[in-house]
Amino acid sequence: MATTIGNEDNLDTLLHHLVELDYDAIEAYEAAVERVDNPAYKQTLEQFCQDHINHTLNLSQILRTRGETPPDGPSAKQILTKGKVILADLMGDKAILKAMLSNEVDTNTAYDRATSNMSVPPEILEVLLLNYADEQKHKRWLEGAIEQISETEPKTNSGTEPPRPRTGRHGEYPPP
Repeated sequence: MATTIGNEDNLDTLLHHLVELDYDAIEAYEAAVERVDNPAYKQTLEQFCQDHINHTLNLSQILRTRGETPPDGPSAKQILTKGKVILADLMGDKAILKAMLSNEVDTNTAYDRATSNMSVPPEILEVLLLNYADEQKHKRWLEGAIEQISETEPKTNSGTEPPRPRTGRHGEYPPP
């Protein structure tokens, strides 16, 4: 689902939406950590979840400084972001990582727009750029992990990937 976050005219509204988006990401990462089999993936996803927690903290502090009350939880969109992960659980780690990548594409888009906003004061822009760097790191890692899984999966004669049922085995794929 494409996000519209980052196009807001009001800075406080933008910051509120980014906090909610990071809370949505926390929900999705927690769901992914519970469902992914590979322990190395689990550990990395836990680190990414912590990055999103840090984003909610640093943006909430900015909002408080501006006299605003920050959101204290996810938006209604968390049903979609978390739901993608829960459904992907039926197909294994690769599908879970693809669901997380889809979520990170939205988060990257929102932070890209927010950091391109000419009306953001420099001290707030600095925080947004640091958060955006984390988002870019998450997206790159997810892309690499998915690519690595794809390279190790057996191909059928037609060259398409067969569906991989949940095996419950840990360490099936090394981290990228």
